Order: sequence, then structure tokens, then C-alpha cells
Amino acid sequence: MNILAIESSCDETAAAVVRDGKIILRSVVASSSAMHEKYGGIVPEVASREQLKCIIPTVTEATKNIPYDALAVTVGPGLIGSLLIGVETAKAIAFVTKKPIIPVNHVLAHIYANFLIPKNHIQFPAIALVVSGGHTELFLMNNLKDLKWLGGTIDDAAGECFDKAARILGFGSRGGLAIQETAGNKSSMKLPRPLMCDNTLNFSFSGLKTAIQREWQKHPAHDEKTVGEFAYEIQESITDVLVAKTMKAVELYEAKSILIGGGVAANTRLREKFQSILNSKFLNLNLFCPPVSLCTDNAAYIGSYAFFRGTPVDWRTIEAIPDLSVEVN
Repeated sequence: MNILAIESSCDETAAAVVRDGKIILRSVVASSSAMHEKYGGIVPEVASREQLKCIIPTVTEATKNIPYDALAVTVGPGLIGSLLIGVETAKAIAFVTKKPIIPVNHVLAHIYANFLIPKNHIQFPAIALVVSGGHTELFLMNNLKDLKWLGGTIDDAAGECFDKAARILGFGSRGGLAIQETAGNKSSMKLPRPLMCDNTLNFSFSGLKTAIQREWQKHPAHDEKTVGEFAYEIQESITDVLVAKTMKAVELYEAKSILIGGGVAANTRLREKFQSILNSKFLNLNLFCPPVSLCTDNAAYIGSYAFFRGTPVDWRTIEAIPDLSVEVN
């Protein structure tokens, strides 16, 4: 079964055709990120105007000479203007072609990027960590369809903390990638690891951002060495929390696999820490990470989710839901 998937929850405009939830026949992404750099972050109105220009060419390119049997579209969470571009386009296509249409929660769909890798043989139960821009969430996955939310973001997500820390350090809108690239040597500075040792599986990074700002103001000389030390400790703090919480969930639910997804899942230090723990302690536990190209927003994982877990609905009932909940049972 070929599914035409459309994703427009933030600043990307993406379309892909995915076969049987596992094979990417074509994936096209048009991003307006370069345009947002001069503003220091994403401007919703700018994003949606660019998506309006790109959506038809993107879908046309993705479907050229490739037939499809159904559609899938991100309905939330995300920016309302951006979501509407994808949702209304998909509804129009479904109306004209009479093909089934499947609404998709794109935060949950990040998990399914791991099923687009042919060599992956994922065993269940699995713990899935989704670390995207505005979400840091943990899920228990008992099989391809059975997802249960275990805990998540109370305030700022890990991606938001990376972004805000990058601005404090003078990196503008380059976010976590700039911090990863700049991380220098370990210093005596020690930032907090929020909620790392509590009894929940929730995350809170707003206090860490405040601590970074306070510590930054104590250092009048913001030279290259200082910036590198800050970048190192910021990355260590965030990734320590992500790994500790995930491993707590692994132990609680006796998981056989760890799946990570979302933009922050591309962080090399995060992957290194998970792999180091697995190499030293967990011989019967496997780690699955999508390639970087499938961590950031794209439509391929939307198509995979739709195949494995989606349900077709009447196109007239589909709406964009910017605050769509990720707390599935």
C-alpha cells in the first residue's frame, strides 16, 4: 500500500510516498529555516506564507510517476497557520481523488522513523523517547499499534532549552546544532540536572535555562574558551536527564528496545551516552536511532505512522489541532 503523506506543522513543507510503512519511495522537504534566521527564530506568519507557496510543488514532486492508495496528513500539534496549509491541501486531494485520508499526530509519528530503516528488527516492549522542538515525551510501545504515554514535558522541552541556551551564547537561531559543534572541554562549572532523580518520568527544562542565564552573567569574558565550556556543560546537562529518564522507564517496563526520534535525537552526544550504557550493562537491549535526515520534520515518518497505526476518516471531519494531545493510553 502506497501512502502519500503531508507534513506542515512548523516551518517545513514536506510530502512523501511511503510503501507499507517501511519503504520511502520518494521524500521531498522544502524548508524556510534560512529565511527565519534573520529573525532569530520561526515567525509563524512567514512560515505559513512560504508553505502556501511550496505545498503544491512539493506534493507534485513527491508523487511524480508514483501512484498512491491513500493520504496521510499531520493535524497537530503545531502552528495553526502552518497546519492549515497541509490539512486543507490533503482534504482537497482526498475529495478530488476519492482516496482514504488518515489524520496523524506528528509527535507520535516521530517514533515511526525507526521503522523506515530496513535493517532494524525492533523487539517489544520498547521505550520510545521523542525529543522534538516543543516536546520531550516518553512512551511505552508494546507492539506496532499499542502506545502508552509515560511522562513528558512540564514546561520547556529539551529542544526549547537548547534553542534558548544557543541564543544566550550568541548563536542566534542555530540551536542545539551550534551547541553540539561548539562544545569544548569540561570545566568546573556545574549546571543542574532538573528532575533527573525524582520518581516521575516527566521533564522540566525551564529552570535549567534560567540557571544558564544566571551563570552566563557571572562570566564577563565571553571568549571562545568560555563559550565552549558552557556549550559542553549545557549539552551534558540536557542529555544526562534524557538518558537517565529513559533508562528508568526501561527498567520499570523491562524493555527490549529503545527508540529515539525528533530533532534532538540527531544529537551525537545523546546517541553516544545511550550506546555507552548499552555496551557496558544491557546486553539484551538494543538502541534504534533514525538517520539525521529522518529526525527533523519530514513526511516519511507520517506515512509510516499512518500505515501502522492510522485510521481513515471522512475528510470532512479532519481539522487542524495546534494543541493536539500526545498523552495516549
